[in-house]
Order: sequence, then structure tokens, then C-alpha cells
Amino acid sequence: MPATQHKIIRRQHPSPVPDYGTELHPVVAAAYAARNVQSARELDYALAQLPPPNALLGMEVAVDLLFEAIAGDARILVVGDFDADGATSCALAFRAITSLGGGNVGYLVPNRFAFGYGLTPEIVEVAAQQTPDLIITVDNGISSLEGVLTAQDYGMTVLVTDHHLPGQELPRADAIVNPNQPGDGFPSKNIAGVGVIFYVMLGLRARMRAEGWFGERDIPEPNLAELLDLVALGTVADVVPLDRINRTFVAQGLARINADRTRPGLLALLEIGNRTLGRVVAADLAFAVGPRLNAAGRLEDMTLGIECLLSDSTEAASVLAARLDELNRARRNIETDMQTQALAALEDLQIDAEATRLPKGLCLFDEQWHQGVIGILASRMRERTHRPVIAFAPAGEAGEELKGSARSVPGLHIRDALDAIAVQHPDLIQKFGGHAMAAGLSLARDNYEPFCAAFATEVARHLSDDDLQGVILSDGELAADRLDMALGHALRAGGPWGQAFPEPVFDGVFEVVNERVVGEKHLKLVLKFPDNPTTFDAIAFNRAADGKPSGVARVRTAYRVDVNQWQGNEALQLIIEHMEPC
Repeated sequence: MPATQHKIIRRQHPSPVPDYGTELHPVVAAAYAARNVQSARELDYALAQLPPPNALLGMEVAVDLLFEAIAGDARILVVGDFDADGATSCALAFRAITSLGGGNVGYLVPNRFAFGYGLTPEIVEVAAQQTPDLIITVDNGISSLEGVLTAQDYGMTVLVTDHHLPGQELPRADAIVNPNQPGDGFPSKNIAGVGVIFYVMLGLRARMRAEGWFGERDIPEPNLAELLDLVALGTVADVVPLDRINRTFVAQGLARINADRTRPGLLALLEIGNRTLGRVVAADLAFAVGPRLNAAGRLEDMTLGIECLLSDSTEAASVLAARLDELNRARRNIETDMQTQALAALEDLQIDAEATRLPKGLCLFDEQWHQGVIGILASRMRERTHRPVIAFAPAGEAGEELKGSARSVPGLHIRDALDAIAVQHPDLIQKFGGHAMAAGLSLARDNYEPFCAAFATEVARHLSDDDLQGVILSDGELAADRLDMALGHALRAGGPWGQAFPEPVFDGVFEVVNERVVGEKHLKLVLKFPDNPTTFDAIAFNRAADGKPSGVARVRTAYRVDVNQWQGNEALQLIIEHMEPC
């Protein structure tokens, strides 16, 4: 398929840059200003700056339910989700309730292939075998209307904790804590599921403290901040926008990880991902830990990932981490095959580039695709085509149902788009849910073609041709004397960077002094500015798909600046985000 176009747009940097009151590297200060950081207060990631738990609607009722359940030794069952946010949420809830004195708690995670997402009536039937008195959903439940009613028919109390966008009707749970439910005034609508359940546990501890719980039972009051490594991991892995509250969660969690105050399972996942304790950044959670944890839910059962996070044994955690790494390697192989098939399908759609154009909203399906990997495939195809993509795979015993995973682009709220289609065509979609940029859905196989047409039409209502062009936001051009180790270290320390608070990217024209292929598909380069002898090491991941060097003498690039550490030595390295001949 033809190479997609990219447009590099430079961010607007306010002048003068606000006085942040600290000795910041000027490039980092300019990056903060371009990301609308108005004052030093917004860079204060102390826990004391977080809003209190009771700022969340429904917190008081939720805490009452939990306190009564623990005080009465009721059977508590945490029902999680099968991604990294769900796994960290589940592990955190289990750890926190246990440390607060709850001795009768278990967890259950639906297998995505057998039960699908959320508190479905089917998973309630499985939960009923454990005879819980209270079910707590984490990172799910806000769309589980039937599942909540089924649980209550069994006599179970249901507390829903979630962060996903609700539908037109809320579940009739006994309590709901979700910053996105109507009427909630919590200052962040972006916290992940793990952030929500962390807040609920903070609220529960405050209630127990007020009741004299710890003193009466001679229980040490737990420091729940010790769970912030889990909050950081779930927040980063779920790719939620890093507003100030989420940056605080991630910064605090990273500080604990780098001080070697993390749990054995997370440490084992970092080690198997070749990350160095003491210099772990948010990107390491995103690219080394999150995918390995997610692999369990994608290919097998997320119970494996949760047990890794809950393990107190270094040896056992290492064994579990190794198994997760194996699953992640298998996931990569499946993903590679699916990408090849998807690209072939795109070629077929563009046989005549003049007469036939890709629809603005793209649906892809193959009989052989794996349900657990379609989300990643949708992301890859979205990156390649710069348009909303939904990848489908067969589901159900006879494959009569299709499961879809959707990824969007700026300008289209994907969940709202699915909602609009459901209103206009009530019989097309069986169920759906999600966020602005990612969603999931299911539909009958016979509805695939009409859904594709409806999706393309709905997307075309919102996006123009200009919206479908790849855009790279740059923090500008750097002079050769700015590209040094001081900048590399300042940028690493300047985070946490992530979704909606991106790590600075710079652009510039370089001459290619040398290049070679490493790892079969990555380009290792030596670059220099024209008319300047200083050279810089650079790496362009996945740029040598055919296993050959580019052979280009001069390139225009968009790149990040990093400090590469190898065998105890540090060196400046440019991470190429985009390069094109010039």
C-alpha cells in the first residue's frame, strides 16, 4: 500500500515561558508551556495535592457497603477486567481489602473468549458458585445492566467502580463510583479504573480510621501509598490522558518503583523487559510491562497476570513473568500475521487509487483473526491509515457473532459514533462500550456489511480529508549544541510523559553518515546536521521492514531525545518517530 502522508506541525510556545520557580532546562520549560502548564503548582506531584475521596459521587454509600461487609465478615468478590487496568485494579482491591482487615475476599476475572467483557449474567452464574455477599466490579460494570440485576436476584450486593463512559441508563447497583457518571463533580474525568478503586480504598480507610477500627482490632493502619506502583502501571497501560491527577499517580508510582519499593511481580516484569531499576520511566511501563501483562488476557486468562502482581515470592513472580513473556512473544507472532493479512486487504481496497478510496471509517475482518489481538491490530492500522479503524474477529461457538475493537483519531469520539449508529440502526449492534479513542462492540455476522456502511457514513459526518492526514506535533528544531546529555537527562526527569502530555518531539534535517539494520527490522543510524561535524546516534524502530537499509543520504526527521544505557555506559540517542527523504 502507498506510504501515508505526514505533516509536521510545530507547537505554539508561549512567550515568555511561565516562571515555574525551579531550575528547569529551558527546552523542558518551553515544552511545559506548550502543554499549557500555567504554574509550578501544576508540576507539584505530592499526594497532598490530590482531591479527597469524597469528591467522587457515590463514595459515601460505597464506603458504607464496604465497611459493613468487612465488619460483618461478609464474602467479598472482586470482578475485574482482562486488560492491564483491570488486572492492576483487581490486585489493588485484593491487597487493600486484605491489609484493611478484610479476611474473606476473592477475585474473579472473566475469560474474554468464554464470557466477554464486564459483569455479564453468565459471569454472575460463575460468581454465584463462590456465594459472595458483595460483588465489587473494577474497571467494568457501568454498562452491565443485566448482570447487576442477575447478581441482585441471587441476593448479592453490587458496588460498581468503573471509569468508562456510561450509556443512557445506569445499572441499578447498590452503589456506583465512576467520575464519568452524570452529576459527578470530580475534577478529573480521565482516571483509569485502578485510580477509581484506589480512591475507594482511601475512602474506606478514612472511614475505618474514624470508627477506631485499627485500634480496636490492633491492626496496623496500612500505608495505601504502597499500592501506587499498581496505580501507575494501570494508568499508563490504559493510555488515559495524563492530566495532573494522573501524572501525580504515575510520578508517585515510579518513585516507589525506582526506590525498589515495588512488588516482586512488577519487578520481575521489568527485569524480563530489560529495564533498569532506578531509571524506570512511564514509557517502560507502557512498552515493557503493560504488553506482557496484557498478553495473559489476550491469549489465555488474566488470572495469570493478577497472580504475578499478587505474588510475594521473588522466585514465583519470576516464573509467572517468564510465562507472560512467552505469551507476549506468541501475541507478537499472531499480530504480525494479522497485520500482513490486513495490509493485503487494504491493497485490495485500493486497486484503483483514483476511482476507489478507503472509506473514512474503516472496518476489517478475517475468519482467522484472534479476538485477543484485534485491538492491537486496529491500533496499527489506525496509525498506518490515519483514520478510525474497527478490526473484527469471529466469536461464539459457531462464529455466528463478531467481536470488534475500535480505535479512533482526533476529531471523532468513537463511543459516541457507535451510540449514534445504534440509535439510527437499532438492530445492527448487539452491545458496545468504551472511550473517546477506543471502544469495543459485538454484532451478528450477518450485520457486518451493513454495519461497515453505517460506520463509514457516520465517520464521514465528522471527519474531513484534512483530518485523515498524519500529523506529527513537534516542539521545534534544536541546534547541535542543544543536543547533549544534559538535555537527555532533563527530558527523562521531566515526565511523566504520556497520553495528552506527550514527550517532546523535535524535527530537523540530517545527513545520514551511516546506517545498518539491527534486530532484522530496525535501523541504527549515525546522523549529522548539514555543515556541522557533530554526529548523533539514532535508532528508527520498525523502519527496515524488508530487512534492508534505506539508502537515503539526507532525511527530514521527527525524533525524541533519550539517554541510552548499555553495559554501564550512557550515550545520547535520538529515537526516530518519522523520517522521509529530503
